[in-house]
Amino acid sequence: MTNNTHEINANNMSKPSSALSLYLVTDAAMCNEYGLIDTVCAAIDGGVTMVQLRDKQADDEELYLTACALKEAIAGRVPLLLNDRVAIAKKAKLDGVHLGQSDMSINEARTLLGSEAWLGLSVNTLEQLQQAHNHHLSQIDYFGFGPVFPTTTKRNHATPLGLEGLAKLIKSSQLPTVAIGGIHLDTAAQVYATGCDGIAIVSAICAAKDPKAAAASLTKAKIKANSMGEQP
Repeated sequence: MTNNTHEINANNMSKPSSALSLYLVTDAAMCNEYGLIDTVCAAIDGGVTMVQLRDKQADDEELYLTACALKEAIAGRVPLLLNDRVAIAKKAKLDGVHLGQSDMSINEARTLLGSEAWLGLSVNTLEQLQQAHNHHLSQIDYFGFGPVFPTTTKRNHATPLGLEGLAKLIKSSQLPTVAIGGIHLDTAAQVYATGCDGIAIVSAICAAKDPKAAAASLTKAKIKANSMGEQP
């Protein structure tokens, strides 16, 4: 396994890259059995280290209320980020946001959120990565690389990177990295072994019969990947 020496910007110890290790991206529809909040809390009990609230269907007021309720339930145990809608993240006093290539500009988001907030950016190509390095390196805390594999949780996603494509992006990255897209327990160790700081999970936890156990199993996958890398 590649030794990852990336550091969060400005050596900000309040934003360690270890927080990216097991990154849960929510899907409310998949959490129907237990509900969004109970699913997330169980997943944190199982080892999730960061949560991104993602709900493209909710209107602003609904998303704000959900964000506030989830923040109260998590009670600061792990960072809570919001997908895309920066103004709501600021209003709800969340820990940060994750942006896609077509979302609010990095400059505007960082200005609105301040330096202490987490700010992640989705990247799918080396060209996008180089653009971010050239213009926003001091403003971004981590990159989300994906999709690694085909996934049904995001419509019209970009061409999957595969493990080889993911590894190339990670090797070129100057910031911590999270792999996302179609990752499940049977592939998690392989993805971790590419050298990413963390993996982002949707259905493998949100749709699990036991979200806590699912998260615990994914945590063990990172240990397995580490042991694979230590072999001669």
